[in-house]
Amino acid sequence: MAEPATATQAAAPVVALLKDELDIVIPTIRNLDFLEMWRPFFQPYHLIIVQDGDPSKTIKVPEGFDYELYNRNDINRILGPKASCISFKDSACRCFGYMVSKKKYIFTIDDDCFVAKDPSGKAINALEQHIKNLLSPSTPFFFNTLYDPFREGADFVRGYPFSLREGVPTAASHGLWLNIPDYDAPTQLVKPLERNTRYVDAVLTIPKGTLFPMCGMNLAFNRELIGPAMYFGLMGDGQPIGRYDDMWAGWCTKVICDHLGLGVKTGLPYIFHSKASNPFVNLRKEYKGIYWQEEIIPFFQQAVLPKDCTTVQKCYIELAKQVKEKLSKVDPYFDNLADAMVTWIEAWDELNPTEPVPNGKAA
Repeated sequence: MAEPATATQAAAPVVALLKDELDIVIPTIRNLDFLEMWRPFFQPYHLIIVQDGDPSKTIKVPEGFDYELYNRNDINRILGPKASCISFKDSACRCFGYMVSKKKYIFTIDDDCFVAKDPSGKAINALEQHIKNLLSPSTPFFFNTLYDPFREGADFVRGYPFSLREGVPTAASHGLWLNIPDYDAPTQLVKPLERNTRYVDAVLTIPKGTLFPMCGMNLAFNRELIGPAMYFGLMGDGQPIGRYDDMWAGWCTKVICDHLGLGVKTGLPYIFHSKASNPFVNLRKEYKGIYWQEEIIPFFQQAVLPKDCTTVQKCYIELAKQVKEKLSKVDPYFDNLADAMVTWIEAWDELNPTEPVPNGKAA
């Protein structure tokens, strides 16, 4: 049975890659004692903590970490009326951290995710592996049967087109989990004791035109390349659906990456997911989504973005328009979601204004 690494196992000296270029975003409703286990890997980095739920509650953070913490009052103060696009009482609130960050890269992790061990028993530095994934190209246009050709010990196999071997920039790195798998409620109910003990030593580029179920609990991305698409939607308090926040962001992100010629990787790194959420509560949150996704996924599979959509923001506004046109018939929720998508981009651009350059074009 998989077990998390101990604090001693995780305490080996670590070289902090990109420590001035990356923020770690953590959504939470509780004290962040789990950071003690991650201290050797996370302490050199800046943390953005997004407190969900009651803003009067004090969240305790272990000493020695450099962090800023935002609660609902802060979100309302900073965004004003546009704060309506940020979910409440749902981990989807994490995307506010993406918006206020000023760094090039984001790593986001849930507070029930612990340090995992590889098959040799060594503690896995998940953040380091995500950075390696993001800093090496992706290959979405032609599948390499040795998986990521840019990993040590691998390369392009015979028959791989030389014209495609340069690859494309990697926008997102999607990590996996040992112990508690990321299952939906029906699967949880029929497999209550199932645990993932399989460690697959592989990183793959998700091919162009292929969607995937993105999980937000162990995820990194290049904020400059794809940040505005990482909106986790309207979930939680006052909404008819939950637990589809990261899925929605993943579908939007993948369609936009395919359009802009960017890559998404999945596989390593693993974290240890420590506890299963209540399947009956999850079923109540997911119930409508389980039906809706049978129409949502074909919508994204068929979505086409015009050639004049040359930025993530333009792509996202166009997607919002198509959501309103084609998914509102499924449920009025999607009309509200489409409006929130536009509000999100407006808020993003207000907090992240583009800088003019000498030739008059936006940076």
